[in-house]
Amino acid sequence: MKVLVTGATGYLGAHVAARIAAAGHTVRALVRPGSEARTPAGCRPVSGDLLDPKSLAGALAGCDALVHMAALVRRWVRDPREFDRVNVEGLAAVLRAAEQAGAGRIIYTSTIIALGPTDGEVRDETAERTDFRFHTEYERSKWIALRLIQAKSAAGLPIVRVFPGVVYGPGEATEGNLLGRSLERYLAGRLRARLGRGDRRICYAYAEDVAAGHLLALEKGRPGAGYILGGENATGDQFFGMLRELTGVAPPQLAIPYWVAEAAGRALRVGAYLTGIPPLLTDGVAATFRHEWAYSSARAVRELGYRITPLREGLRLTVEAMRRESGPPPSRGE
Repeated sequence: MKVLVTGATGYLGAHVAARIAAAGHTVRALVRPGSEARTPAGCRPVSGDLLDPKSLAGALAGCDALVHMAALVRRWVRDPREFDRVNVEGLAAVLRAAEQAGAGRIIYTSTIIALGPTDGEVRDETAERTDFRFHTEYERSKWIALRLIQAKSAAGLPIVRVFPGVVYGPGEATEGNLLGRSLERYLAGRLRARLGRGDRRICYAYAEDVAAGHLLALEKGRPGAGYILGGENATGDQFFGMLRELTGVAPPQLAIPYWVAEAAGRALRVGAYLTGIPPLLTDGVAATFRHEWAYSSARAVRELGYRITPLREGLRLTVEAMRRESGPPPSRGE
C-alpha cells in the first residue's frame, strides 16, 4: 500500500511510520517545512500543513491509506484554542482530504485518555465515557475529535480507531513521550518525589507494541471498529518496584498528595502565562493522575494478533537503551 502518515516526526509517530515502511509499504510522511531531516528511515517526506487543503491533497494523491497521528500533545500552551485547531480542526481537514482523494483505509490514532478514567474497573474500547469533567485541554480536544471520528465513520468513511495506552520505550524524551523525562531523572537519581499513594492503575504500552498494532490495524482492522493498543495495567507501586529490581535505584520516598500537586500546578500554570515558560506541572495533569486509566487490549489481541510486551521486559529494554545513550546512573542505595 501507499500510505500517508501524519505526525511521523513525533515520538510515537516515528515508531509507527518506520514499522509500516519496514513491512514493505510505501510511506509518505507529512512534515512541517524545515522538519524533513527528522523523517523516519524508509519514509519520504512531504512538506505540508494539516490546515492547508492544497498540501494535503498533494500529499494524499495516489495514496491507498491514511494513518493520522498528528496531534498537539502538551501540558500547556498559552492559547488553549491551539488544541482545538490541531486536534479537531486538523482532523476534520485531513478527513475531508482523504475522502476527496478516495483513500480506501483511514487509521485514526486516539488515546485511552479520550475514553475517560476507569476508577475501580478495567474497560475496553466499547465503553461509553461517563465522566465529562475533563482535566486538560488535550483530553477535552481528543474526546471531541473522537466524536467527530464516530460521526464520519457512521457516515461511511472507512475508519479504524486505535487507542494507545500510556506509551513508553526508547526514543526522544518529548512531551509525547510522557514517561521519558521522568525515567531519565529516575535513572540519574534525581527523581525526589512521586505523585499520590501509588495505588492507581495505568495501562502502560510499549512503543514498539503500539507501532506493530498500528500496522496490524492498517492491514487487518475492521472499518468502524476501535482497538485498545495497551499493555499491563500496573499501579505506581508496581511500576517503581519493577524499576528498582531492574536498576538498583531506590524509588522516591516522598509522596506528594494530589491536592498539593494540583495547587502547585495551578500556581505554575499562572506563572507560565506571565513568563511564557511552559510549567513542569499543571493542576490538570496532577488531577489526571488522581484516577485510574486501566484498559484491556483483548479485542486487538483476538482480532488483530496484537502482542503485549510484559511491563518488566519493556522497562528493561527502555532502561538499557537509555543507559547506552547516557551511561549508568549513580546508585542511590537504600
